[in-house]
Amino acid sequence: MQPAAARKLPPGIWALGFVSLLMDVSSELIHSLLPVFLVTTLGVSMVTVGLLEGAAEATALIVKVFSGAWSDWLGKRKPLALLGYGLGAASKPLFALATSTGVVVSARLIDRVGKGIRGAPRDALVADLAPPDMRGAAFGLRQSLDTVGAFLGPLLAIAFMLLWANDIRLVFWVAVVPGVLAVALLLFGVHEPPRAAGPARVNPVRRESLRQLPPAYWWVVGIGALFTLARFSEAFLVLRAQQGGLALAWVPLVLIVMNLVYAGGAYPLGKLADRASHRGLLAAGLAALVAADLLLALADHGWPLWGGIALWGLHMAMTQGLLATMVADTAPAQLRGTAFGMFNLASGLALLVASGLAGWLWDRFGAPSAFLAGAAFSALTLAALAVRRPSAQ
Repeated sequence: MQPAAARKLPPGIWALGFVSLLMDVSSELIHSLLPVFLVTTLGVSMVTVGLLEGAAEATALIVKVFSGAWSDWLGKRKPLALLGYGLGAASKPLFALATSTGVVVSARLIDRVGKGIRGAPRDALVADLAPPDMRGAAFGLRQSLDTVGAFLGPLLAIAFMLLWANDIRLVFWVAVVPGVLAVALLLFGVHEPPRAAGPARVNPVRRESLRQLPPAYWWVVGIGALFTLARFSEAFLVLRAQQGGLALAWVPLVLIVMNLVYAGGAYPLGKLADRASHRGLLAAGLAALVAADLLLALADHGWPLWGGIALWGLHMAMTQGLLATMVADTAPAQLRGTAFGMFNLASGLALLVASGLAGWLWDRFGAPSAFLAGAAFSALTLAALAVRRPSAQ
């Protein structure tokens, strides 16, 4: 990270980053153990895991279309962000209390609805707070802090599993604390900037409003959806390592490695996106994903497994903040929440298909087939980038 540049970012960006950090610690304490809990304790199939993870993440992304549009109509971002983070915090005790798959599914979906409600308004708030020439750095910083939480959570999960003799429910109870702290920090530490006076607000998802979104924006939506078909849930990385004999207490190490790389790369690569070709950076991220999938298809242990996990984290660092920057750069300011919502609607539907397909391939043809399919979709997205260029960057 470059401290001098980072200090120029508004305090609200830093506060939002730490809100994300705390909520990710809370979520990953649970999610780093949940796939193995479902398969080994509750006995669900890989198809069920794929559909659950796909439905959960797709729910979050699809809800963003409504929360983003709602924030544009209200002219306010923070209230919806508070509601979303509040639902996320409220879902955590349900995991600890769950005695059946149905309760786990309900808790997972409530958590992801909360994520969906907060996601687009939060991203739009980052864009509202950040100077236009520093949006890549702002999204990269928020994503980097978010990802610090995403590896601290599994790290704490390992420590608590070893300390408490694999008592998963007790680990789930610990997750309640950082979730509550995240809501408190957002409530008291983030101040929304005043909105400039403009025409009377109308329904932003009307056809007339959506026509204001330019072709360059819809190109980003299309590329993002195709790219998401290659990016099924990280639950499959956890299960791939567990398949290779990784002990239960050490399973969260998979997400620690992935998120260490993700967190370390998100901010500098976000800074790079402010001055480099977006198309070129996205292509490099896709190439990293192809390499990750091929290594993970090759082996479930040893250096190919861990190399594939690290490359998965690198592709996330190269692409997630970049895609958010591309959406912010191509959408009108008054429709920014709607733009993030529509982008996430397309990505959410693609993620549901991707995770369900990966689970089906795993059950039917074995784990390597799921990762080879991911590599094929990544290559298809690279081909789409080569065939047609966006009108901007």
